[in-house]
This record gives sequence, C-alpha cells and structure tokens, in this order.
Amino acid sequence: MKPYVILNAAMTLDGKIATKTGSSKISGKKDMVRVHQLRKDMDGIIVGIGTVLADDPKLTVSKIDALLEDNPIRIVVDSQGRTPINSRVLNKMAPTIIAVSGKYSDTREIKELSKKADIFVSGKEHVDLSKLLDYLYSQGIKTLMLEGGSTLNFSMIKEGLIDEIRICIGPMIVGGNYAKTLFDGEGFDFMEDSVKLDLININQLDQDLILTYKIIK
Repeated sequence: MKPYVILNAAMTLDGKIATKTGSSKISGKKDMVRVHQLRKDMDGIIVGIGTVLADDPKLTVSKIDALLEDNPIRIVVDSQGRTPINSRVLNKMAPTIIAVSGKYSDTREIKELSKKADIFVSGKEHVDLSKLLDYLYSQGIKTLMLEGGSTLNFSMIKEGLIDEIRICIGPMIVGGNYAKTLFDGEGFDFMEDSVKLDLININQLDQDLILTYKIIK
C-alpha cells in the first residue's frame, strides 16, 4: 500500500516554477492560504534535495491558524545525503525523514543528520521511491503532498506514484532556457508515452487559476 499523493505546485503561464536565478514567488495571497490548508490536511509532505538546497523551506503550516501537531511529517529525498545540518526542515516543529541511497548511507554526514531526523535507506545509488512510499504508508502516512522540485516530480510521475495534481497558474511569463519547469528529468520521447490527465476542477483565486487533475492510470 502507498499513500495518496497530491502534487501541488505553482507555475507561470509558460510552465516555469522558478527563474534561472531561483526566484520562485508565483502564488498570490489566496493561493498561499490554499497551499497551507492543504499542508494541514496532509499526513506528510515530500520534497527533493534540490528544493532544500535552493529554498531552505520549513515545510510547516504558517499561513493559517494551526497547532504544532497540524504540521505534516516532512520527507526529503536526498540520495547522496547532502541535506545541510542547519536546514530549516530539520527544526523541531515537526518530525523529518531523510531518504538516502545505500551508497551514501554510512557517511559522517548521515550520522550527523540521524541526530535530527529519521534516516530511511533504499536503492543502491538513488532512493527507491516505490519502497519509500511503502515505508511511509507503514508509518501511518496515508496522504502525501509532493512539493517538488522538478526532478523529483518527474521521477514520481514516471513511476506512477502521483494520484492527483493541483496546479496554480500565475499570470506571468518568464521564459528562459535554464528556468525550472514543473517536470524536468529525461522526459518521454513520444506524446503517446506521456502521462494522461483528467481535469476535475477549475477555480480562480484573484488572478491565479487553480487546476485540479486526476492521473489516469
């Protein structure tokens, strides 16, 4: 059994989630409230190491009224164990799980991280995402919010591990060959190989457009 996974993200009209410099403020105030309500409703929230290194997020509930116990369990997919020991995701506001690969599981950095987070090991050089989700479900995480970044997003959707996508489209265009898109990775070669979606809801929050899709499996 695996958690029900909702990918939530904000992107510009041209599909960028950050500029080439890493600037990523896209959502308006009402959408930020929506995002933090979703965080409150989830058992866990998962990100890749790239997001931790670029944004240093806390991954807690802060834009709405919430108690400490409303914060979801935080999971970082970090195959090489690169999470900085002073990262905000390691604060005491919620438990944190760092998922690493077997190749990097016995380093000095991992030993230090284990003092602040639970360490889950799977895969040889890269975290086995399917085994990770099995583990999270066994730990009581039945609903999981995926907040990227783009590499983890593609890895998750390629393996069929995402159930739903909620995307905020901000009224802006940034362009850029090196700006991050919602899904990076190696991509699919042909359109017929692409992941198909079922649009189930459209909502407008001020100038932001919120689209909700179910993954067709």
